[in-house]
Amino acid sequence: MLKMKQRASKKEGNTSEVWQACTIPQLVRYNALNWGDSPAMYMKRFGIWQRYSWTEYYATIKNFSLGMICLGLNPGDVACIIGDNEPEWFWGEFAVQAAGGVTTGIFVDSVPSEVEYIARHSDARFAIVNDQEQTDKFLEIRLNLPLLQKIIYWDPKGLKNYDDPMLISFTDVIKQGKEYDKANPGKFEENVTKGKADELAFIYYTSGTTGLPKGACLSHRALITTARSFIDRYPLTEKDNLISNFPAAWVGDSYFATIPHLLTRAKLNFPEEPETIAEDTREIGPNFVIYGPRQWESLVSDIQIRMIDAHPLKRFVYNLFMPLGYKMADMKLAGKTPNIFWKGLYQVAYYALFRPLKDRLGLSRVRFAVTGSSVLSLDTFRLIHAIGIELRQNYASTEAGYISSHSSKEIRFESVGRPACGTEIRITDEGELLVRSGCMFSGYHKNPEKTRDVVKDGWCHTGDAVNIDDRGHLIFMDRLEHMGQLKTGVKYAPQYIEGRLRFSPYIKDAMVIGGKTRDYVSAIVNMDFAMVGKWAERNRIPYTTFVDLSQKKEVSELVKKDLVRVNSYLPETSRVQKFVLLHKEFDADEAELTRTRKLRREFMEERYKQLIEAMYDDGKEIKVEAPVTYRDGRRGVVTTSIKVRTVAEGDRN
Repeated sequence: MLKMKQRASKKEGNTSEVWQACTIPQLVRYNALNWGDSPAMYMKRFGIWQRYSWTEYYATIKNFSLGMICLGLNPGDVACIIGDNEPEWFWGEFAVQAAGGVTTGIFVDSVPSEVEYIARHSDARFAIVNDQEQTDKFLEIRLNLPLLQKIIYWDPKGLKNYDDPMLISFTDVIKQGKEYDKANPGKFEENVTKGKADELAFIYYTSGTTGLPKGACLSHRALITTARSFIDRYPLTEKDNLISNFPAAWVGDSYFATIPHLLTRAKLNFPEEPETIAEDTREIGPNFVIYGPRQWESLVSDIQIRMIDAHPLKRFVYNLFMPLGYKMADMKLAGKTPNIFWKGLYQVAYYALFRPLKDRLGLSRVRFAVTGSSVLSLDTFRLIHAIGIELRQNYASTEAGYISSHSSKEIRFESVGRPACGTEIRITDEGELLVRSGCMFSGYHKNPEKTRDVVKDGWCHTGDAVNIDDRGHLIFMDRLEHMGQLKTGVKYAPQYIEGRLRFSPYIKDAMVIGGKTRDYVSAIVNMDFAMVGKWAERNRIPYTTFVDLSQKKEVSELVKKDLVRVNSYLPETSRVQKFVLLHKEFDADEAELTRTRKLRREFMEERYKQLIEAMYDDGKEIKVEAPVTYRDGRRGVVTTSIKVRTVAEGDRN
């Protein structure tokens, strides 16, 4: 068993009086008392950026917290929150915590059954919701939630004629809080002061890749310690702008945005709508961005799509200077210093291509760019560096907290960086990563047995297969349970192959199949309908629907080229030999993906069992009837014949 510990260096260490605060509400109070008039948040409403100072921030939390006490919130009670990333989400969260309560988040696109599971499992007594859509979800399921007392909404649009006594507006709760404060002066300050670091702050429900979501309990200490470790690597200041783009229900938002914002006073900005994130990001010009791998891959795919449709002169400039960008990126990542010739040439490329491209992406002011959550394809990572953005890899989990990341000038494509300050790690003989630090969770809600499985002798068993290289960097392979092994004994990493495939502009998603009973690797591939549709139109290939286009021979040949490309990076024994183009996209509403867009492999393998067996039984095609859940809740069935293809060069199957 290998063991190592990463200690904070003087260079990375960064202490501040504010960090001595024990709880999240105490951080807010500290900032309000010391920098009350300074801007804390910006929210774009009706096209105008609204400014909120720390004083306004604190006052809203105070009054809402006292209003919640009026409604019956007691210490230890749980309030669940669902909605878009807006200031009210976080004001509600911190207000509940200030009263000694606990919050839990629900992803905004969750269907009523998913909302019911989390609200019921967490014993939620209150629901703080965004709008009519989220209100309707709770009204639909409230008979199954006997503990639920109130539904508090902050956007009243469409709710004017609702007269249900369970409903109350966010502003009305604040009004009640103001009245309570007049009768009980100093009560809120007393509540905040008596908060303890080890008290439970938030229950984060994991993505549920292997079954029902589990509620991971995190204390104030764990969340703040994690954010402090993050800031050691990414020294943000009050001059920096952050953008709130991660789902607030996901622990990554607290780790890498919300709590760092409280610790450093970096301004937190909220886009007007999810659909306007790209435009609003460009207006903000954030100094730090953190996107998930799929967001970075989508961004790269968008660049490629735009270049295909761009004016010939723009395509010429792109094709002329991108090789230079790759060369400069490779030199920097190898620790080499470019000579004057290359620096001068790069300046020309910077003003001709890279600066306008970064500005178009809203990343012109970025000092730190981060990816995390799952494996990012190396091709995507390299392209982002080629256009002049220093993208670093983060590695964290809900249970273990902040584990590792790249430092400046220590960026390596294949690694997830060095362990974070104060984090001890071990690698077992089986290759599993164990972690011990002050960032760890307290356990799973209502699941002591699973908690004992994950935390043993003070070590968090991550379930991840990880190696350590000679520089002390962690090399993430895959989930230990997902590391594939064929009948022949050959091992393969599904996420690595899938990440490489997603780099293609024509492939939206993929799931790699194998196993101890199979002789070779195969794949289920999702085409990118928008991109492949444009390609088909340019090549005069007629089609009617997604299903029709996905089974075209020409499309299979197009996708096969990318499979051949990815296979060239792999040992011959672990290459993809057969594939199918699925007739539909993987869908979170059908439980094929988690709400953070991760594949639910066990479910998928069972759902597409016949299709998978056809790839291993020399089948040529198979008829598939798949239930489909539409966005409006309607259900339907898609029936089609899916062809099994081989990846061998020259095959025309």
